[in-house]
Amino acid sequence: MKLMTKFNLILLVLFGTGGILISQAAYTFLINNARREVLQQAEVLMASAEAARDYMSETLEPLLDRVPMPNGEFHAEVVPQVSAIAMFTQLKKRHPEYSYKSAALNPKNLGHRASCWEGEIITWLENHPQQKQFEGEHETAGVRSLYLAKPVRMDPSCEVCHTDPKMAPDAMVTKYGPANGFGWKPDDIVAAEIVAVPMSVPLAIANKAFRHLLVYLIATMILTIAALDAGVYWLVIRPLKVVSAAADRVSTGEKNVPKLRARGKDEIATVTSAFNRMQLSLEKAFKMLE
Repeated sequence: MKLMTKFNLILLVLFGTGGILISQAAYTFLINNARREVLQQAEVLMASAEAARDYMSETLEPLLDRVPMPNGEFHAEVVPQVSAIAMFTQLKKRHPEYSYKSAALNPKNLGHRASCWEGEIITWLENHPQQKQFEGEHETAGVRSLYLAKPVRMDPSCEVCHTDPKMAPDAMVTKYGPANGFGWKPDDIVAAEIVAVPMSVPLAIANKAFRHLLVYLIATMILTIAALDAGVYWLVIRPLKVVSAAADRVSTGEKNVPKLRARGKDEIATVTSAFNRMQLSLEKAFKMLE
């Protein structure tokens, strides 16, 4: 086996082992980075929905309270949280992979009732009131999702509608009934805003980045091996071939083999100088024999 082949095999083993270790660490990093990216996007979308809710609550709701509803009807569109849901529905057209829900344990609209895992999130937020948000993963029907949740506290402006059925607008009680959505206490965590996205989204981002990384790693490895091979050839193998060729000529009895030029002070130069001394000694020995 030639020296260059041995050298390349050693490089392949080293680069292969290092590449496997680096790729595993890089993939873990890319997954975590993709998770953060998706959660940041979820936070932006949630902030947009919250902005719509706050605008409705602080600006439009006081104005709408002054306008009597026709025939005493109740329109859910005037509820700030419904405005947030409507805003997110519009945002979902651009980000269809994200879903939003304002989940409550005791909502007026039963469509907003928390599922089992959503109820667990609300309970966790109740037990950790200092936490402003909570993130994690859950699996439903075999689909694993990443979610971001924020607590919704009982606001003083909601006391009329959620404290006692007798205080609530008749139109609201008529529409939703007196059994649900009441008994809320000031500053209690009564619901959670939850933005969820399938884990396939961050995995797709990470896999795409990982493929690009592998291409760069392989290209870098090939270029590095090629550069090292060129260096080894010109600095080691080529000078050794010159010494080997001169040794072959001397070994066949050729007398007029020119001296080799030793360049530098490295090992190759040392071998070249040693060969020149050996050649000189052989020439003297041949002359003595003659």
